[in-house]
Amino acid sequence: MSIMDGGTPNFKTWNIIYPVYINSKKTIAEGRRISATKACENPTALEIGDCCGHLKIPFAIEIDKAYPRDFMQVGRVRVLLKRPDGSPHNPLITSKKQLMIRIAELVPRHPGRVKKQEAAASASNAAAPSKSGKGGKKKR
Repeated sequence: MSIMDGGTPNFKTWNIIYPVYINSKKTIAEGRRISATKACENPTALEIGDCCGHLKIPFAIEIDKAYPRDFMQVGRVRVLLKRPDGSPHNPLITSKKQLMIRIAELVPRHPGRVKKQEAAASASNAAAPSKSGKGGKKKR
């Protein structure tokens, strides 16, 4: 179900999802398309692609493309929501907005992301300050 498995000739007509669309750290002016409460923190194109595969939606990851408003945001995902006859690939997802919300729910539980969070948590616990006592300036 990943990159161009169906051999669909109209690949250019597939919907595009940039990671910025579901990034809770961005404002609407910067490109976020769903509410900040439903969005997730700093998603990548690879995570979005994996989530599309999990939802049984055909997708293609384009790493060489960048978001037009912020060219430092590299990567985008093309998705095919509907079959040629007009029926949706996943009956629970009929619109691009619904797909973005579902992806934003799934990205925090992505296997690669869970490992990163555990590593960061253990590193921050190890780097906790061991200094005790009152800080501040000495009085003379």
